[in-house]
Amino acid sequence: MRDEFLYKVTWPSWDELIEGSILVAIASLIIAVVVLVMDLASQGIMGLIY
Repeated sequence: MRDEFLYKVTWPSWDELIEGSILVAIASLIIAVVVLVMDLASQGIMGLIY
């Protein structure tokens, strides 16, 4: 198993790791904003109904 990790796995470079982390952070923020907007919209609609 150790040999597999050392010789068969392709590890990302430092630049690829940073780029991927930034991409995940931006995607997470976008999804959080979308969920916030949906939550506020549904809260407003429920306020009108009740």
